[in-house]
Amino acid sequence: MKKISLLIITLLLLSCNQQTKTAHAEIAETTNQEDLFPDGTPIPDWFKDHSKINPSDLGQFYSITDYGCVIDSTKLQTEAIQHTIDEAYRNGGGVVVIPKGTFLSGALFFKPNTHLHVEEGGFLKGSDNIEDYPFIASRIEGQSIEYFAALVNAKAVDGFTITGTGTIDGNGLNYWKAFWQRRKENPKCTNLEVSRPRLVFIWKCNNVQLQDVKLRNSGFWSSHYYQCKNVKILDLRITSPHEPIKAPSTDAIDIDVCNNVLVKGCYMAVNDDAIALKGGKGPWADKDASNGENTNIIIEDCEFGFCHAALTNGSEAIHNKNIIMRNCKVTDAKRLLWLKMRPDTAQHYEYITVENITGQAHSFIYIKPWTQFFDLKGREDVPLSYSDHITMKNIDLDCDIFYDMKITEYDKLSNFTFENIKVNAKNGNYDKSIIENVTFNNVEINGELIQ
Repeated sequence: MKKISLLIITLLLLSCNQQTKTAHAEIAETTNQEDLFPDGTPIPDWFKDHSKINPSDLGQFYSITDYGCVIDSTKLQTEAIQHTIDEAYRNGGGVVVIPKGTFLSGALFFKPNTHLHVEEGGFLKGSDNIEDYPFIASRIEGQSIEYFAALVNAKAVDGFTITGTGTIDGNGLNYWKAFWQRRKENPKCTNLEVSRPRLVFIWKCNNVQLQDVKLRNSGFWSSHYYQCKNVKILDLRITSPHEPIKAPSTDAIDIDVCNNVLVKGCYMAVNDDAIALKGGKGPWADKDASNGENTNIIIEDCEFGFCHAALTNGSEAIHNKNIIMRNCKVTDAKRLLWLKMRPDTAQHYEYITVENITGQAHSFIYIKPWTQFFDLKGREDVPLSYSDHITMKNIDLDCDIFYDMKITEYDKLSNFTFENIKVNAKNGNYDKSIIENVTFNNVEINGELIQ
């Protein structure tokens, strides 16, 4: 009897030991996967540091009310706020503070070693007069052209931060009305035909961090990052309405020729794309030194309300590589993943992974030519575009259309993987022939596995 008992105990110990080893192996495998970008290169530790910046560590505080501002939401105070920024810069740097209250302003320009802090109950409100935003060298819609400055501008300000739990409000209603009136007069009018400012534009800045603030009601794009490296966007709330008046082209986050970007813990609900990866457009976009690629982008632990797409590649993009969107909830997106194939631009979208997603969207994946406003500008051949090594896995989604795709001979799709997916769709049809080398592994559409 004792021998039998010892044998049972030994077998139980061996079983437990094997289960422990298996569990550890699974954890190690998961950790290893999370530590790698889709192309297999290691994810730097920089992405794993989600710590918040204490604005007190950034230097002296400069409250705008100490430099001529008064709490009056109707008074334009651009000059006094800019004076505060300039004074901080002259003294070696510091933090410009928007205290509790509403302060109306036109374009503001931050300088090296200056930062912005918006206190709880503080509102930096943009003027709705476009004349308060100078027309200067800028970057918009994949073009390096002159355009209106944003409300908050930082160019070549390494280490720039925006902190605080207050609000930056674009006051965009009149800009939206003007846009829709123009679109009514000319249905083919472009975005640039109606003068509108962005809310935040950060250009050629490295080691940037935005945290906790609310961005809302932008006249145009809500936040735009161009030619930046090491950008962290943490716990922001970025909103603009889609009813009763639609806020046109109010993208939450536009990433444009950037390397190493972390978007974490944000809520986005806007009347356009939530996160759009841009980088240039046109038949010779890849020859223009002002254009370029987006690489090493991680979007995680975010929630998406109404938006045209949670993650969009294009329509002004030439190369996006090593993009991860994971651990997110989508509640009212038109599309989960959108690959815009622009016929006048050579595009390459590669090594993109969307994983661990729940919620609802109109289209699970949307890939179609983007023909709005495109122009070959005399180029005789049509540039080819490629999307490859695209992975969507561990997704539970309700949608209207699962496989929302229609490509041309100039769009090449290859090496797509769909894995561990459960979709309830009004239209669950799919066509494997659209993609070269497509893999379905444990993909369930309306209760039926794709074979």
